[in-house]
Amino acid sequence: MYGLDTVIHQTTNRTAGSSAFAYYSAAQIRDSKTRPNILAGFQLAESGSVPFLSALSDRAAAEGDTWLAEKLAKHASDETRHGKIFAHALQQLNKQVIDFKRQPQTTTTKKSQQRSPFFAAFFEGYTQEQLKPAVIDWDVFMASTYILELDASKDFARMAKVLPDYESTARNLKLGMLCIAQDETGHATYLYEAMMRRMSATEVQKLVDMWRTRKVNALLAMVGGILQRNGETRSLVQDSAPSEIDSELVAT
Repeated sequence: MYGLDTVIHQTTNRTAGSSAFAYYSAAQIRDSKTRPNILAGFQLAESGSVPFLSALSDRAAAEGDTWLAEKLAKHASDETRHGKIFAHALQQLNKQVIDFKRQPQTTTTKKSQQRSPFFAAFFEGYTQEQLKPAVIDWDVFMASTYILELDASKDFARMAKVLPDYESTARNLKLGMLCIAQDETGHATYLYEAMMRRMSATEVQKLVDMWRTRKVNALLAMVGGILQRNGETRSLVQDSAPSEIDSELVAT
């Protein structure tokens, strides 16, 4: 068992890290000047996870786990739609994500493409090779992603609430983010069930607790990085031509 001082320390760190991120993310998406950049970050994150999840779905199918393969395929489909929701939200603001692959490779851009402080702390001790879909330990994937999805569902719902209703683009974004939050809850649910199918409830809790601690440390590392940069972040967006928005993406 943990000593009381350890529990207090972990609880304090968790509260501090979560509160700091909650304040930062809400402020970023509420401010019309910083909103495009955070939306771009979400688009990149959601769309970027699709190949990984699709590869894991194929692996699960090859291993004979049809249930998990179907859940992962649905997860990948949801993330594709989430990326489109954020892309269309950017289009409403006449912005789009910068295609960094087409930009000349400099020392600065190479450094910026390295693992973020958050994921460096979250996956501390694991190499990039160990985290590839073909070889990643299923327990590592399930527990780490469960934590991320569970928290994302709350984060997206929280950010949606700070968006104003009187302005149409913000209102559309709010509806989209609330739908995304529901999807993330569903992802967390199937991942928890997947863990329960593989191990006892006690083992699941122990695994979840470990990755929760990693998440706390990762948040603190991320917040520390933001403070070191005085809140400044690299721009992820550029101007784009106005285009029609597919409203069905929000309603889906």
